[in-house]
Amino acid sequence: MPILIENIKELVQIRDKQELLVKGSEMASLKTIKGAYLIIENGMISSFGPMSELDNTSLAEKRSDIQVIDATGRMVFPSFVDSHTHLVYPASREIEYIDKIKGLSYEEIAERGGGILNTSKRMQEASEDELIESAMERLEEISKYGTGAVEIKSGYGLTVESELKMLRVVKRLKELSPLTIKSTFLGAHSIPLEYRGKQDKYVDLVINEMLPKVAEAGLADYIDVFCDKGFFTVEDTERILIAGNKYGIPGKIHANELDYSGGIQVGVKHGALSVDHLEFTGKEEIDVLLNSGTMPTVLPGAAFFLGMVYAPVRKMMDAGLPVALASDFNPGSSPSGNMQLILSMASILYKMLPEEAINATTLNTAYAMGISDKLGSITVGKKANVFITTKIPTYEFMPYSYGSNKVETVILNGELL
Repeated sequence: MPILIENIKELVQIRDKQELLVKGSEMASLKTIKGAYLIIENGMISSFGPMSELDNTSLAEKRSDIQVIDATGRMVFPSFVDSHTHLVYPASREIEYIDKIKGLSYEEIAERGGGILNTSKRMQEASEDELIESAMERLEEISKYGTGAVEIKSGYGLTVESELKMLRVVKRLKELSPLTIKSTFLGAHSIPLEYRGKQDKYVDLVINEMLPKVAEAGLADYIDVFCDKGFFTVEDTERILIAGNKYGIPGKIHANELDYSGGIQVGVKHGALSVDHLEFTGKEEIDVLLNSGTMPTVLPGAAFFLGMVYAPVRKMMDAGLPVALASDFNPGSSPSGNMQLILSMASILYKMLPEEAINATTLNTAYAMGISDKLGSITVGKKANVFITTKIPTYEFMPYSYGSNKVETVILNGELL
C-alpha cells in the first residue's frame, strides 16, 4: 500500500541527485526540508518536498488506497546503515567483561584462549536453528532503534564447516528479515590455538579450503581479514585479498585497531571497499586513503568498551576524507547494535558535529556496505527504509539525547513494521 507521511517537522538527509558519499568539509552539510511530506510507493521513495507543494485533495482522489501518516512534531530520517557487525554469535561474554574491568587487555584475554576463540568453541557446538533464532532477536532489536541495513560477518567458526554454518545462517537471515543484509566471510578473524606458530598453514586453509566452498555456494558478498598486531600480517592479508578478488569477492578489512599494522595500506592497494577500526591512523595512512575508493570506517563502540585510543576522525575529515561509523556489534568488544548510541558517541567522543555524525551513520556507511545507490538518504528511487522520530525539537537532539529511543515508527522496504 502506498504511504503518505505528511506534516513532517523536518525531513532529514535529502539528496535531490544520486550521491554515493560525502567527504571532508562536505560532511558538515546536511540537507533538510522543514514542513515536509514524503510519498512511498512500491517499496521505494517516489516523491518528497515541502507541504506547500502537496495537493492533498488530488492525491487522495488519485490514490484512494494510500495510507496517510500524520508526522506533526516528528522528523523523518533515512534508516541507519550498520556496515560492520558480528551479530551472529552463540552466547554473550560478560565474564571476560569482568576480566577487562580487572585490567586484562584484549590481547591478554585472546592469548589465554578467550575472546574470539571462546566464541568459536561455542559456535562449533551451536545449531543453525539456535543461531538464527538469537540473531533474529538482535535484528528486531536494532530495527527498533532505526537500523534498516546491516552487514554481518562470519569469523567465529574458524573451521571449514563452522564458517560455512555461520554464512548459511546469514543467508537465511537475508530471507527472513526485512532488513537489508550483506554477508562477509571472515575466516581470518583469529588464529586457532592448534595453528599458533604456523599461522601460514591456517591462511592456506582459509584460501584453499574455506574460500572455494564459500564462493561456490554464493555465501559471501565480501571477504575480511583481521590485519593487526597479534593477528594476521600484511602478507597474510594480501594473500587472502588476492584470493578473494579471484573469486570476485571484494575486501573489507579490520585494520589498525591495536597498532600501526599496515592494514590500511594493504586494503587500499587491493581495492577494499572499507577499512575498519582505525584507532592507529597517521599521516601516511590518511595520504594512502585520499583519492582511493576505500571508505575509512570507525567503530566507536569497540574503542569505548575496550578503553582504547580514539581514531583521529577530525584529522581525517580535515584532510578531505569521508568517514563512516558502524557499531561493531559483537559479544566481546562492542555488545550493542544501537546506532543511536553510535551517533551520540560520534559527537561526545570524536567531537563530530551532528551533521557529520548523521552523514557518517547513513550515506557513508551505506557506501561502506556497497549500497549507497539504494539506501542512506532520502532520494527519489531509493528503497524506502526510513524512520519517524518521537516528537523532538531539532535533529541535533538525536545525538544529544543518548539515553532514550527517539524512533517511534519504522518503515522498511516501504512497509510499516
